[in-house]
Amino acid sequence: MIDLAQLLTSEFKITQVDLDKAKSYQSRYDGRLEQILVNMGCLTEDDLAPLYCKLLDYPLFDPQQYPNWQLPEKCELEVVQRLKSLFCLLVEVVDQQWHLACKDPLSIELAQYVQKLNIDVKISVATETQLQSFFYEIQSNSEANIEDDELTGDEEARLRELASEAPTVNLLNSLITKALARGASDMHLEPHAGRFRVRYRIDGVLHEVDKLAPKMQLPITTRLKILSGMDIAEKRRPQDGKIELRIANQELDIRVSALPLNDGESIVLRFLLKDSIRYDMSVLGLSQDTQSLIQQDLRKTTGVILLTGPTGSGKTTTLYTFLNELNRPDVKIITLEDPVEYQLEGVNQVQVNNEIGFNFAAGLRSIVRQDPDIIMVGEIRDAETARIALQSALTGHLVFSTVHTNDAASAYTRLLDLGVEEFLLNAALVSVVAQRLARRLCHHCATPMDEASINELLAQYPLQQVARNAAIETLNIQQAVGCKECNNSGYKGRIAINEYLRCDEAIKQLPKNDQFITKAQAHNAELKRRNLMQDGFYKIITGVTTIDEVLRVAG
Repeated sequence: MIDLAQLLTSEFKITQVDLDKAKSYQSRYDGRLEQILVNMGCLTEDDLAPLYCKLLDYPLFDPQQYPNWQLPEKCELEVVQRLKSLFCLLVEVVDQQWHLACKDPLSIELAQYVQKLNIDVKISVATETQLQSFFYEIQSNSEANIEDDELTGDEEARLRELASEAPTVNLLNSLITKALARGASDMHLEPHAGRFRVRYRIDGVLHEVDKLAPKMQLPITTRLKILSGMDIAEKRRPQDGKIELRIANQELDIRVSALPLNDGESIVLRFLLKDSIRYDMSVLGLSQDTQSLIQQDLRKTTGVILLTGPTGSGKTTTLYTFLNELNRPDVKIITLEDPVEYQLEGVNQVQVNNEIGFNFAAGLRSIVRQDPDIIMVGEIRDAETARIALQSALTGHLVFSTVHTNDAASAYTRLLDLGVEEFLLNAALVSVVAQRLARRLCHHCATPMDEASINELLAQYPLQQVARNAAIETLNIQQAVGCKECNNSGYKGRIAINEYLRCDEAIKQLPKNDQFITKAQAHNAELKRRNLMQDGFYKIITGVTTIDEVLRVAG
């Protein structure tokens, strides 16, 4: 057997300092070395299965080889349940040999029980999430499925019971814990190809992490509906709900959305860790020249500053950061949001409620009567909201808001399309900032790109021109590698890519016709201000991200 300590340092990147701490704890209090490292946060639960495989030379259990798994015939249920209590699954019996999939193949209790059974065994190593799906099959082996669109009282009661049983609860808790450990912003649960697929969105990109047994779909969906206050009997219409949890001394809000599909329901969980986001300019990753221009705008007392970009491009986080810069005891800030996702200390935050007619326009009319200095409107969606926001800026308020456009100049045409008068735009707009989010290279594993690849990149993209405009003499082009710190993706965290357009005299004098966007972009180019793609190139030559990321989000 391979030495565990050597394996931990060589294959799982445990530092000698952490290993010594774990050994010291082990000598004083006993316990397993790898479990102590999990408790210390140096290893994750997901690391244990591959660790045991390497340590004991056991294969990794593959659930997809058993899509229609059933309890082996002539096997006593008492034995199966006892193995289950030891997180061990009896997969199959072939020629009197039992195939056991175990979460912990080093368990002394498991070894003693197998010895007591006096059986020949083949061991594979599984994760708890993989086993829970099969455990549910054991639990519900004699249960009838509840699949009707309309539930009777007895069926609804049984559904609630299934949703609160240990396999369902443990599996859902395990999935949420794993998602948070990996830094996921969202978890997607959806029927796919006969299974119940689990995907995490990490740094803006979806990763498939598990495929659960189809029978887990109904109890997992039902549990989430119960926790988030949805109607468990309603499976034909979309629903939304909210779960509030406290995990590791952190307040966590989970927004839950259920969408009916042909073969079940798609459930999406958005994780909002209340203490996890820092509203700091340095965290946004704005280029220094862009940050300097924005700082000048934030010193103004009137006008409108707009953020543009698609959903999920970090506009709200950027606006919160701007507000945080301005948040002082002598300033009154009111925000109007849909929904209020994070609470800002010292800021009056208002949530719109369309069901009672309290939309952005109605809320904005009320806000201006509250004597604010600074107003943030979550999104400009209609002409009335746009007009009130712009007029508020003309009456002594600094207003922040967002619109959905592809670039900064298009914000003008979008507002004109909504019916806003050109003179109002010229009078009120201070600046427009377009934004995308690209994944940031993991600083633990990123390495300099080789010279041949750099030359190929320089021949294909105008990186040198961007460097000259920004007075950068040495290019620092890095490439993604992948390590344990970034889940082998090569990226960890995200960085803002921006295009800044100041609404100066030259922009105001341009006719807002079909030539405006082209002329506005040319004006920005004359001032050596970068568009989205060029700012992405700037982030490449400064070693922050890669060409693949820039093309993905700004191409």
